[in-house]
Amino acid sequence: MKSIIYVTFICVLSAGCATVHPWERGTLAKTEMQINPDNLRNALKNHIYFSKEAATGGFGISGGGCGCN
Repeated sequence: MKSIIYVTFICVLSAGCATVHPWERGTLAKTEMQINPDNLRNALKNHIYFSKEAATGGFGISGGGCGCN
């Protein structure tokens, strides 16, 4: 029983492995392939969130609670 679980676990983990060829790296470097493709929008959302929370998020901004830094 344990061997079936181990084999299933290894199969699930190895399914995410892929080899990226040098000619495919240009496609993967495009902004559409990024986790956050719009850096300006992400920075603005972080600024608003941490200003409203009155806390710093480790991104070099300080929160004022009122949105003014």
